Amino acid sequence: MFRDRFRLSLALTIPALVWEPMLQEWFGYTAPRFPGSQYIPAIFGTAVFLYGGWVFVKGAWSELANRLPGMMTLISLAIVVAFLYSAAVTLGYPGHALWWELATLVTIMLLGHWIEMRSIFQAEGALKELARLLPDTAVRITRGDETEVVPVGEIRDGDLLLIRPGAGIPADGVVKSGRSSVNEAMITGESKPVEKGEGAAVIAGTVNGQGSLRIEVTGTGDRTALAGIMRLVAQAQTSRSRAQALADRAAFWLTLVAIAAGVVTFIAWWAVGATPDFTITRVVTVLVIACPHALGLAVPLVTAISTTIGAQNGLLVRDRRGLEEARRLDIVVFDKTGTLTLGSHRVVSMTVEDGVTRDDALRLAAAVQRDAEHPIANALTTSAKERGLEVPASAGFESMAGVGVRAEVEGRALHVGGPGMLRRLGVQPGRTILAAAEAAAADARSATYLIDGERVLAVFAIADAVRPESREAVDRLHAAGIRVAMLTGDSRAVAESVARELGIDMVFAEVLPEDKVAKIEELQQGGRKVAMVGDGVNDAPALLTADVGVAIGAGTDVAVEAGDVVLVRSDPRDVARIVALSRASYRKMVQNLWWAAGYNILAIPLAAGVLAWAGILLVPAVGAILMSASTVIVAINAQLLRRAAM
Repeated sequence: MFRDRFRLSLALTIPALVWEPMLQEWFGYTAPRFPGSQYIPAIFGTAVFLYGGWVFVKGAWSELANRLPGMMTLISLAIVVAFLYSAAVTLGYPGHALWWELATLVTIMLLGHWIEMRSIFQAEGALKELARLLPDTAVRITRGDETEVVPVGEIRDGDLLLIRPGAGIPADGVVKSGRSSVNEAMITGESKPVEKGEGAAVIAGTVNGQGSLRIEVTGTGDRTALAGIMRLVAQAQTSRSRAQALADRAAFWLTLVAIAAGVVTFIAWWAVGATPDFTITRVVTVLVIACPHALGLAVPLVTAISTTIGAQNGLLVRDRRGLEEARRLDIVVFDKTGTLTLGSHRVVSMTVEDGVTRDDALRLAAAVQRDAEHPIANALTTSAKERGLEVPASAGFESMAGVGVRAEVEGRALHVGGPGMLRRLGVQPGRTILAAAEAAAADARSATYLIDGERVLAVFAIADAVRPESREAVDRLHAAGIRVAMLTGDSRAVAESVARELGIDMVFAEVLPEDKVAKIEELQQGGRKVAMVGDGVNDAPALLTADVGVAIGAGTDVAVEAGDVVLVRSDPRDVARIVALSRASYRKMVQNLWWAAGYNILAIPLAAGVLAWAGILLVPAVGAILMSASTVIVAINAQLLRRAAM
């Protein structure tokens, strides 16, 4: 709307400029003369006022109706005063009409608003980009394994879809058959393609790789992860921060100051005997140049850009105030299970006898445990799979309750179990194996042995494995000057072991879920700012109590009601990125607010004519250009956040 009005107003302004007597005198030319040509500036100036300027008058009416005068009030005051004075002069009042100044002023103001709106819409482009991720059609598999192309809106839960190589995934679902890698960067921020096989979850809006997948639909429309992300982005972009409230108050008071400055300017120049057209021109220039345009844009634009950056990197901001507080954090508290650890058991270390390789020991132990369902069995088989080992077949599987299992693998009778298995078989591990087992016990880890006949080949320390990214996450927070604590219901021995491995500062172990809130409140004593990082379900009360609540590992479940920020990925390093984004956003807000306020402090006296004695005077159009220039500078500075934040 501002663009279209600017273009037509610009076309209407040109005749007003060409036939303006003052400009003809300045530039030494004579415009074509014909009966009534002297009224061309008035006619076209009025047209620009009614077409281009009316939007500002309507905006001012809304501001005054809400008792919140702002930039629309100032702009409308300036153009209404200029219009009424010019109309009076044209009808016979002595003075010089300001038609060309009025026309150029409205046109430049429309240009400034067009630039402002364009900047905001570009910053809020995350929603549009997310919406474009979803394909328009899907390939549905019907009875008899035939396929049909249907609009996405016709997909229903339970439908079986064919996802061809390179195609976008149209709905949330579970892989029923096929293997491929899926690019989830646009949803989770994960740069590497994620391998997908039978049973794996896929997210609407992601892109399939080279393989072919058949998925069963589990979520469509508003129930997809993509729709949840879009809701959170929209919610964050409309949520208000303390900095926004400060900017709004500053803009309100600046409006009052500008009106007062306009009144003082009028009285001062009238008192010293200035001509009416000179006095009115000074007042109009003051009102225009004092418009809190840049001040009004300073915070919302940074808000929109920071929210977009967060969404593009898997950081979904639910509440702007939480993100704003992140820059002031003193302590970050992590829940252990599922946050700093994987939440499932793995082989965290192993020791082997001479002549046995680590990979060989792990694949043999996994083969023995292939048919078992115990968590120890899952830890061995999963660890072998993650190391890319080929697990051989086994035969003669036998489970020994409370002791372990046995099976024949590659012609060898192998046993896997704990200390009870050693006693049952009457075997004694070597000195190296025994020392490793004792070290595992000291760290509250399960020691599981691989036994071949009377020889113990290896011992595996099994525990809830620490995420590979956790150490780097703690280091990044320490580098940012933030202490790290861990909160867990596990035993102190387990908690201390994880804390030593990661370099965590404080440990709270054996804490019941209902006591987590008390620990957060204890850390907040003395005015310390505390963040809680948890899974968003079990830790909901603690997340809500903390100054900043971060729900980590939400994956496709983005509708987490507790916490201020939702992390799409299960990556604790993103917590440090939240802090970095918060600090960078705050710096840009402060820079913009200082620029906008400082500009007005200098510009208002200049517009009022305090340097008139030196021959320095600003016409309204120049004032509008300077005001628009300050808005553009604020917009460019906000855009630089994209380089500074992540």
